Amino acid sequence: MSAVLEAHPTAWWHTDERGKVVCDVCPRACALNEGQRGLCFVRARHDDAIVLTTYGRSSGFCIDPIEKKPLNHFLPGSAVLGFGTAGCNLACKFCQNWSISKSREVDTLADQASPEQLARAAAEHGCRSVAYTYNDPVIFLEYAVDVAEACRAVDVKSVAVTAGYVSEGPREQFFSRMDAANVDLKAFTERFYKKICGGELAPVLDTLRYLVHDTDVHVEITTLVIPGENDSDAELDELTGWIASELSVDVPIHFSAFHPDWKMTGIGRTPKSTLTRARAIARRNGLRYAYTGNVHDRAGDTTVCPGCDRDVIVRDWYQLLAYQLNEGGDCLHCGTSIAGVFDGPAGDWGSRRQRVRLS
Repeated sequence: MSAVLEAHPTAWWHTDERGKVVCDVCPRACALNEGQRGLCFVRARHDDAIVLTTYGRSSGFCIDPIEKKPLNHFLPGSAVLGFGTAGCNLACKFCQNWSISKSREVDTLADQASPEQLARAAAEHGCRSVAYTYNDPVIFLEYAVDVAEACRAVDVKSVAVTAGYVSEGPREQFFSRMDAANVDLKAFTERFYKKICGGELAPVLDTLRYLVHDTDVHVEITTLVIPGENDSDAELDELTGWIASELSVDVPIHFSAFHPDWKMTGIGRTPKSTLTRARAIARRNGLRYAYTGNVHDRAGDTTVCPGCDRDVIVRDWYQLLAYQLNEGGDCLHCGTSIAGVFDGPAGDWGSRRQRVRLS
């Protein structure tokens, strides 16, 4: 990479009393000596400042259905251009994108695009949105913000797929440019976050409260359900009860199946019955939109109208089989407004996946 790409300036840092430069982007607050990188890998100390080393670089660009992010209530059926960089500010032992998020190799960043190129490519390929995904976009905040601003100029929306592990000031800057977010709520205990993710639960809950109550960002939540770790009735009840009471019963939640990966290969796949149980607990706590993921489950993929209890969006994996909403997102049967962002008829992208080379 060129020297310019290796040292994109950033604003979220300070120098402490020891002379170390402290990154202020996330709660880790990495204190760095000259030449050191933070745990995230992409933010580093250079010339007594924190710089972003991966601005304009990506591990690849790919067009997917928006439902794969997963977002079931944001422009259903539309195409989204997704990209990530390398690194992550958490250390989840179960990471299912570990080849990207745990990468410490520049070769991972094989593609590149300016914000304007990326926004233009999304528009030219008929994508309604761009997703900052695969690894957590808060760590490449400056690039994501610039891409999002370029996207707004061509009427393309921005989607953050994030763990929500970000500090207050950067959080406001980052999400002010986002139109939708899927936040990984990985579990509902500090033990899980500390032991398995190397982080804390409380900042994630703060991010969720902020997004739902203080912004216009459309929010959905994903919880990867891991056998023996976060799948008890008690924890699922507490997690979904918190969403209902502290956020909103209209926030969609996706219970996703774990498969053995990275440093947790000794645990078996999540049974479909566990996800069905989690969905039932969520509905019992009043959540109107609860889904299953990473398994074939048409019932668990389907959106049910909370007014008349009829199926209004029937999905088979990422394919829309039936769509019973008007252009504003109201149920065609009873007129109940379905929570989400619905702008015109459903898209017809289907389940296709298309890689795009931009450099």
